[in-house]
Amino acid sequence: MVTSVFEDAKQRLEYLGNLSEVRPEVIELMKHPSASKIASLPVRMDDGSTRYFPAYRCRYNDILGPGKGGIRFHPNTDLDEVQALALWMTVKCALVGLPFGGAKGGVEIDPKAHSQMEIERVSRAYIRAMNGFIGPDTDIPAPDVYTNARIMGWMRDEYEAIHQIKAPGVITGKPTALEGSEGREQATGLGAFFCLDKLIKQIPSLGESPRVAIQGFGNAAYHMAHALKKKGYNIVALSDSKGAIYSEEGFHVDSIWAEKQQSKSLKAIYCEGSVCESVPHKAMENDEIFGLDVDILILAALENSVTEENVEDIKAKVIVEVANGPVSLAAEKILDEKGVVILPDVLANAGGVVVSYFEWAQNKSALYWTLTEVLERLQQRMEDSFDEVWRIHQNHCHTLRQAAYKKALNRLEDALIAQGTKDYFAHSQHAEPSS
Repeated sequence: MVTSVFEDAKQRLEYLGNLSEVRPEVIELMKHPSASKIASLPVRMDDGSTRYFPAYRCRYNDILGPGKGGIRFHPNTDLDEVQALALWMTVKCALVGLPFGGAKGGVEIDPKAHSQMEIERVSRAYIRAMNGFIGPDTDIPAPDVYTNARIMGWMRDEYEAIHQIKAPGVITGKPTALEGSEGREQATGLGAFFCLDKLIKQIPSLGESPRVAIQGFGNAAYHMAHALKKKGYNIVALSDSKGAIYSEEGFHVDSIWAEKQQSKSLKAIYCEGSVCESVPHKAMENDEIFGLDVDILILAALENSVTEENVEDIKAKVIVEVANGPVSLAAEKILDEKGVVILPDVLANAGGVVVSYFEWAQNKSALYWTLTEVLERLQQRMEDSFDEVWRIHQNHCHTLRQAAYKKALNRLEDALIAQGTKDYFAHSQHAEPSS
């Protein structure tokens, strides 16, 4: 069994690349990160002591443009994870037609164990350590797990202080007051919703009100759940790192989200004005959500949530990967045999990087769009990308992931051909130079 998430990602790349029949040079190109940086961040704690936090940044491939990818603050972050995430970002940007390569970063820290002032110092220390490695035309970070708009604002400010310039395009996912884009907060969840809603139209057997379970109830999952509920989907189960709740009748996700922001735990509560009424529900262990008899399972936590150890528990007919790499390659092969449809991460969660691209473009032009304009552009981009993946799936590929990788790798292949491949150089070495 592969324990390295990066090795698993490369094995999946090679497996899908071979199925896509792209040139071996493309697969070889994508197996090697372009550049990675490791640093130790010295940070003054509130008690006056100094702690050192391991930090990472991987700029995976820039054949299509500057690197693009988030920065996560998580106690289990390491270079292996960051490189895998950067590989997936490269595929994702190519898939949805962005002028970016893939990148990713992280700091090995438990943000819940630190004050806001300590988190600010970590954020600024990260930019100092990565100075020269990131930049608005080189590698553009964004929020990820346990980072947010405020942290991106601190990072932008630190970069500008170092370089003595104004550079809003160096970071995306910033507060709108600091030249961030409208719609960035809900982009990942809404992007996944747009894709899933189109997919469900292709599976009429699920009916008009499919039953949905959601693993991981953070920002992306909430915005997706909110949109699903409005469309008539029945959200019957939710989980986070502390536990899970289940109700056959379904939940009012806005009330649960509001309660979670206050109590930091999942509780089933309906609210009208100032009156709240508890909803009957069953409390479960968080991993019990995988075995529920539902139509759709949304994976919105971390990578490798579904592996060979728990894949047989899955009863859902459709899996949506809002998290990056939540299904291992070995588990996916089992799910494929069972006929489970997987909406892959490189498509399902691309809404975040799409609106990050919108923000970067707005920063470059100093022309800013309304929320309506941003969401209309997001919906168009995601639905067009889904339609193309679905067409390739219908005509050439067994699974949606195969179709998504085929589309992305073909775009990377076109760029590689334009630069010159083995075939070109082997046949042109004796050619006369053109006049």
